Amino acid sequence: MFVVESESPATIEAVEAELGDARFSLVVVPRRPPLTKPKALNFALPVARGELVVVFDAEDVPDRQQLRNAASLFAQRPDIDCLQAELLIANADRSWTAALFASEYAGHFGVLLPAVARAGLPVPLGGTSNHLRRSALVEVGGWDGFNVTEDADLGVRLARFGKRTECFAAWTVEEAPEREKAWLKQRTRWMKGWMQTFIVHNRRPRQFLADIGWRNFLAFQIFVGGMFVSIGMHGIFLVMVLARMIANLVSDGIVDAWTYAHLVTLVLSYMGPVAVSAIGLARVGRSDLAPWLVLMPVYWLMGWVAVARAAFELIVRPFHWDKTAHFGLTLGPADPGTGRPAWRYWLAQSMRAIQSISEGLKRRGV
Repeated sequence: MFVVESESPATIEAVEAELGDARFSLVVVPRRPPLTKPKALNFALPVARGELVVVFDAEDVPDRQQLRNAASLFAQRPDIDCLQAELLIANADRSWTAALFASEYAGHFGVLLPAVARAGLPVPLGGTSNHLRRSALVEVGGWDGFNVTEDADLGVRLARFGKRTECFAAWTVEEAPEREKAWLKQRTRWMKGWMQTFIVHNRRPRQFLADIGWRNFLAFQIFVGGMFVSIGMHGIFLVMVLARMIANLVSDGIVDAWTYAHLVTLVLSYMGPVAVSAIGLARVGRSDLAPWLVLMPVYWLMGWVAVARAAFELIVRPFHWDKTAHFGLTLGPADPGTGRPAWRYWLAQSMRAIQSISEGLKRRGV
């Protein structure tokens, strides 16, 4: 089922060309606020007929067995209501931001989220490749049409309703933003959505605590709140330490002990995310990207700017959805070596990436 907004006539035309295949259908979403992805999903949900629902973004390339494996797991495990596949980046070699984005994803979806799921804590879902029982999705009210990071919110609501989420061994290849401007726009939306999720679920803290229990309540505050609070605090702390260090050098010619202690604190704060990313990269056979992790402080500073922009947007335009450009940004109109359309070239690259990663995981017994 292709869910397309009415303001995208070229996409509608492309989908209509494929509707001769009975497996495909088109849902055109009318232009009514809020203009968000979750609103579009909710509009299409009533006409979804299957027992299972999965969301893929238009640029995604899932591995060939993902749907089959998810359906089999649901059949074997009636206690599971949601399955999250692993997201991988196909264009990690094309820029430093894409390399760090791929490293971040490798740690988040390959190491951190599976650990959270195994611990039975609320799992903030990724925006794609999450498979759900339709009955559970309807019971929790579908997606929050006003949340610009509807995936994270849905994962928390599933936990509030006592639904179980697990990660499973399946992969979906995506395209990372390669330019800083595109990355910043996307990350601003994500941070704004995490702020929305944090505020919405904490608006009635007693009810939230009763729904989810102390353990999950604290995990939510740390994991969801920490997502934007830690990056915001990091930027302020880094600027203060650098300013103090410059002031020391200008006035005394040396750096005092307190400034050294602060620098050590900064280095230690980077070690955790760097270690998680490095483990994730090794797991998927992309340790060649690990040297880029030395730029983590710069990457976090960009995140600081995104948090500041998100806080501003949360006040002035909370439901604005800044769309991320794909395909053309990365590959241009065609692969210059073959003249093939960009989407065919990227699809071939993605399938090769899936095959390489799958072979690497099998060698490691994953």
